[in-house]
Amino acid sequence: MTALRPTLDVAVIMRRERVVGPQSRWQEWRWVLAEVVPDAPGFGATPRLLLKNESEERWLHAGFKVELLVSDAEGYYLNTSTQAPCWFVLWRMEEEAKFADLPIALPQIVTLSYHDAGRWLDAQETVEQVPAPNEVVTWLQAFVDEHHVLEVKRRKRPESFKPLVDRFGNPAAVTTQKTFGGVIPGPGVGGLG
Repeated sequence: MTALRPTLDVAVIMRRERVVGPQSRWQEWRWVLAEVVPDAPGFGATPRLLLKNESEERWLHAGFKVELLVSDAEGYYLNTSTQAPCWFVLWRMEEEAKFADLPIALPQIVTLSYHDAGRWLDAQETVEQVPAPNEVVTWLQAFVDEHHVLEVKRRKRPESFKPLVDRFGNPAAVTTQKTFGGVIPGPGVGGLG
């Protein structure tokens, strides 16, 4: 880990699970995010089948680096301030990346930032989350404590306290008296007495 950009090396486990019930008429299998685990040199660089049975498959995808950036301290703060801090994983179905003649779900990016996840969701990407372990949350919280600065929320003044201006930005006056010909009548003017 470096001081300015702390990093963690992680691997992603994707689960291919059998769909049951009425939905299985349209889709027999679906992919979901199963876990994010620490990476190890023995994992290799290509997706690896860890488990296969009648109801599921688990695939390991290694080689992801989670880097903390000072510029995204707010996104990490939003994650650590929830009841369940988590990993966010963007993944895509890759028709060309086939194993056993089946398309496979390939993770693309792993992050701990709410901002990253929000941008990806806005771009219509598939983003899933799984809980982050306590030691990762502690590591992330230490980074947030060091680099995140809460913005002081200023109380917005009610509209009634704003100075009145006309459409040109000039000061405007308000009166409760009726005007006649653009002149405010005084005593003895316009029949008022």
